[in-house]
Amino acid sequence: MSAQSISSKVSSHLYYLKFLKRINMNHLWPIAALSKCLFILIFTYSSNIILAQKFENLAPTPPMGWNSWNHFACDINEKIIRDVADALVSSGMKDAGYVYVNIDDCWHGKRDSLGFIHPDPERFPSGMKVLADYVHSKGLKLGIYSCAGAKTCAGYPAGRGHEYQDALTYAQWGIDYLKYDWCNTDGLNAVGSYTTMRDALFAAGHPIVLSLCEWGNNKPWEWGADVGHLWRTTGDIYNCFDCIKDHGTWKSWGVMYILDMQDGLRKYAGPDHWNDPDMMEVGNGMTVNEDRAHFSMWCMLAAPLIAGNDLSKMSADVKNILTNREVIAIDQDKLGVQGFKYSSKDSVEIWFKPLANDEWAMCLLNRNSKAQEISFDWMNEKVTDDLSRRSANFNAVPYNLRDLWKKTDVGTTKKILSVEIPGHDVLMFRLTKIK
Repeated sequence: MSAQSISSKVSSHLYYLKFLKRINMNHLWPIAALSKCLFILIFTYSSNIILAQKFENLAPTPPMGWNSWNHFACDINEKIIRDVADALVSSGMKDAGYVYVNIDDCWHGKRDSLGFIHPDPERFPSGMKVLADYVHSKGLKLGIYSCAGAKTCAGYPAGRGHEYQDALTYAQWGIDYLKYDWCNTDGLNAVGSYTTMRDALFAAGHPIVLSLCEWGNNKPWEWGADVGHLWRTTGDIYNCFDCIKDHGTWKSWGVMYILDMQDGLRKYAGPDHWNDPDMMEVGNGMTVNEDRAHFSMWCMLAAPLIAGNDLSKMSADVKNILTNREVIAIDQDKLGVQGFKYSSKDSVEIWFKPLANDEWAMCLLNRNSKAQEISFDWMNEKVTDDLSRRSANFNAVPYNLRDLWKKTDVGTTKKILSVEIPGHDVLMFRLTKIK
């Protein structure tokens, strides 16, 4: 569409709006509403000539933050979100890298007569702009939730048919992150729906991270890199180490089940386009060992680290897990390569993750509920990763070993590694070449 064509259409709509004012004197729209409507007309037409794309470089490393759903579900309000923002700062989580405060489903009120969405006036009486300003004042960022269907998963007004209006609204509120779900989407095409939302966000002109919560049904890893910054690879997570919760028409998956579903997906992930195995359940009822294993494996996967626990009642153990900067550094490594399973025997898996500066992360995962002993003879092992074109020949080049949970150096690869791994737990090391 040419600029001249846009100008012509805008002129015709200006005439139409003046006509509405003349014939509707008994219930005249406010000037602000008319101006808003006109802006949308200009915004929608002009967006057709803007090069469609996503905002680049918003997620060079996997996003880190907190989301309301896993603990609070629909029981949310602006006080809870303010308290979470305060807790992220006071707990040290912000300093560890957690910057997004993401409001999930159920914040929605109604759409007005022009179709613009508003927050629930009882849950969020101050409005989203005021809340965003508060979160930003803490050095944090505010995320929000919507859905590609007509209604959200909890039954609230969603984005279908209102994508450009919603994108403009989110921009005006100062939103920094959008989780976009896939409920009530019968008859919709996933690629088309998410691309429309991407284009709407870009046309609004305010950088927003786009999280595609499509559950993996339409293989978003094959097309999501051009659309969003991260995409869900599975259905919802469940706060259980190795089990399934059957809801009848759908299932929630325990941590190990979701881990297994990541097989074959690592080649699709990288800076600004991440596989998302769902938000974390650390602190939501599993054992300390299981929480530690869960967190470690998400870091090995270069997964987004989105906490979902009640920060006001966080135990010291949970806090220590979520804020372990040496483990977080594995997730946030600038090379941006997802880890891989090197071997599996007797319920013990050995994972490696290539890191920047020719370093490696190694994680030994015990999926058994009982402790397992393992020996790893470095001299007989050579780790090769075709994806990153990295290799580690331990027979030729020795490495220092640093235990990331004990936060101490524990030897080198010159000696056989013989360890016991507690049940449902991990040992995690950083390997650095000896100079």
